[in-house]
Amino acid sequence: METVLVEDVLHRFLLERAGVRGVLVRLGAAWREVAGRAAYPAPLRGLLGQSLAAGALLTGNIKFDGALSIELKSGGALRLLFVECTDQGRLRGLARWDEPLPDPLDLAALPGAVMAITIGHAERGQRYQGLVDLRHAGLAESLEGYFGQSEQLPARLLLAADGEHAVGLMLQKLPGEGGHGAEPDEDGWNRVLHLTATLGAEELLATAPEQLLYRLYHEESVRLFGPRPLAFGCSCTRERVEGMLRALGRDEVEAALAARDGEIEVTCEFCAQRYTFDRIDAEHLLSASATAQVPDTTQ
Repeated sequence: METVLVEDVLHRFLLERAGVRGVLVRLGAAWREVAGRAAYPAPLRGLLGQSLAAGALLTGNIKFDGALSIELKSGGALRLLFVECTDQGRLRGLARWDEPLPDPLDLAALPGAVMAITIGHAERGQRYQGLVDLRHAGLAESLEGYFGQSEQLPARLLLAADGEHAVGLMLQKLPGEGGHGAEPDEDGWNRVLHLTATLGAEELLATAPEQLLYRLYHEESVRLFGPRPLAFGCSCTRERVEGMLRALGRDEVEAALAARDGEIEVTCEFCAQRYTFDRIDAEHLLSASATAQVPDTTQ
C-alpha cells in the first residue's frame, strides 16, 4: 500500500467492526525543524517530539478556530514545554530547561508541574482550557487520563519520537455499545487494544501510515479518511511584536533602546524571525497606544 503523503500528515480512520475511531500522525520535516532550533538533551528532545505529535493528534476529531496548544510548566529543571497546532495544520514548539535534566523525564516527578491544553482563538477571546492530571510518568498515559475525565470515553495513545520522525496514534471508543456491524461487537474495544499492544516504538516510527494501519487492523474494516497535510509554521507577526512592546510600556521600551544604541531587536524563539524597531518605530507604536487609550468624548 502506498500513499502520496507518508510524513507530515494526519490520517483519521474508523474501525467500523469494532466501533473505534482513530487518528494517526506522522511528522518528518516539521518535527526536524522544531528539533533543530536548540541543542535539546535526548530525553527532552523525545518528550518534545511526542508532545508535538500529540498536539496534532488532538486536532484530529474536533473542529476549532485558531490553535490547540499543550503547555507544561514546572519548578524543576524542565521549566517550560510548549507545542501548538493550528486549524490550518501549522505546527511549532519549544522547550526551556536547566541542567542537569533528569533522564528519564518523569512527568509525575516534576516539582509543581502543571500541564494545560488550550483550544481556541486567543485574540478573539474564544478559548477553552483543560488541565491534565500528571499522575503518570509518560505523556501518553497522562493524556489518556485526560480523555477519560473530559470526554468520559476510553482512549489509547501511543507516542514516539527520534531524530527523524515524531509519530502518534490515538484510539477512542465510540459512544454506544459495540461496533457498527449488523450485530453489536461487545469485545471490539478490547480486541483493538490487544492488536495495538503488538506495536512497538521502533515499528511505529519506521512504518508508513497506511501500511501501519493495514498491519494492525486489516480485519477490523478500516475506513480511512482523506489525509490532512501538516507543516512547520509560526504565527508570529510584526503586529504581535508591536503589541508586546506596547504592553511593556514606555519606560521599558526606552530602556531597551538605550541598551542597544537606539534599536530594539526581537527574535522569535519558534522560527528565528527577527523584528527590528528604531526610535521612530518605537515612538510611533507608543503614540498609537496612548491615542487608543484616550476616550473619545465627541458625540
